Amino acid sequence: MNDIPLSILFSVLAVLLLLSAFFSGSETALMTLNRYRLQHLVKQKHRGAMKAHQLLKRPDRLLGLILLGNNFVNILASSIATLIAIRIGGDEAIAPATAILTIVVLIFSEVTPKTLAALKPETLAFISAWFYAPMLKVFYPIVWIVNVISNLLLRIVGVNPKKAKKDSLDKNELKSIVADTDHLLPARYQKMLLSILDLESASVEDIMTHRKEIVGVDLEDSIEDIVEQLRNSPHTRLPVYKKNIDRVIGFLHLRTVLSNINHPNFDKQVIIESLVKPFFIPASTSIHKQMQIFKTEKLRIGLVVDEYGDVQGLLTLDDLLQEIVGELVAEAPDIKLQSDGGYLVDASVTVRELNRVTQWDLPTEGPKTLNGLIIEYMETIPEPSTSIKLHGHIIEIIQRDEHTVKSVRFHPSN
Repeated sequence: MNDIPLSILFSVLAVLLLLSAFFSGSETALMTLNRYRLQHLVKQKHRGAMKAHQLLKRPDRLLGLILLGNNFVNILASSIATLIAIRIGGDEAIAPATAILTIVVLIFSEVTPKTLAALKPETLAFISAWFYAPMLKVFYPIVWIVNVISNLLLRIVGVNPKKAKKDSLDKNELKSIVADTDHLLPARYQKMLLSILDLESASVEDIMTHRKEIVGVDLEDSIEDIVEQLRNSPHTRLPVYKKNIDRVIGFLHLRTVLSNINHPNFDKQVIIESLVKPFFIPASTSIHKQMQIFKTEKLRIGLVVDEYGDVQGLLTLDDLLQEIVGELVAEAPDIKLQSDGGYLVDASVTVRELNRVTQWDLPTEGPKTLNGLIIEYMETIPEPSTSIKLHGHIIEIIQRDEHTVKSVRFHPSN
């Protein structure tokens, strides 16, 4: 070794440091690749991505190969640096050479390449995959032995590498990703995606028109009053019942009777003959499932019932679509933003709709409406001008009647 010129030793040392930088940077790049973007590129037949994806199927083997190479070049670099130090300054130069080599390796072979790889992982990962694929075949026996010993040690501490959980996203993690895409998606589309992800956790009870707000035709009314109601109805489909909504006998599509409404023989029997059989929906049905049911049964409206068969509300296909695309429609008139940043709210609004408009996080597990949430919290129906702090929000009761809170004002957040 003493016959090798210093220039060659320095050149070899420089090459080894470059190799160390390659191993360090490629390790970071491959391990920080976005797995979902990688899968997309694989589907697009990106050759570098395909090789990287194949290597990452067994990360233990890949890491074994990378660390084998990295440790080999680092140890060899240390030996050559020691040899250079002895040739230049004798044994006294070994300690300074070790210190200098440590700093050089840290800066040029560790921190810099790893930082670059973390910022631009795909570039380095896809290039390095072309080298690691053949290297793994060549050094497979050594890598296999290293992995066997390593996996054995992991089993001793209770970890089974073969049963390691694969990367997967649960719903909340996926929602966090969507919520963090401001630079990629317009806000309205972002909120639509979040609404879709939330469909499974919400039931029809969360979005239905509540019982007391159902507009229907009572066959106990006079035919004159019914005709007047039909002429002025803002709805195209109406439930028809006798005395109360629990005695519903069907749904009436206005277009089936409007052409005959002025006919002298138009009577309640004509209405009954035009009815469609009512469709009942259990209150616990998820929004996602109900949307599928409406599609399969080719329906647009149904009555929501509780476990005793009592009608709790009415649900339409428009309600389901509104749950997804509601943000494409003008802000709900029941929730009015005030000039000072507060909100004037109709207390019959659902908690989910209030959360959607205000971006708050009021609980949705209990009462479905703001009125119900207030009454549950107060355990009474508060008087007007009463102020309370409801889940971190200061509200003032504006109006109430005998049974419910009618409207409230949310004071602006500090």
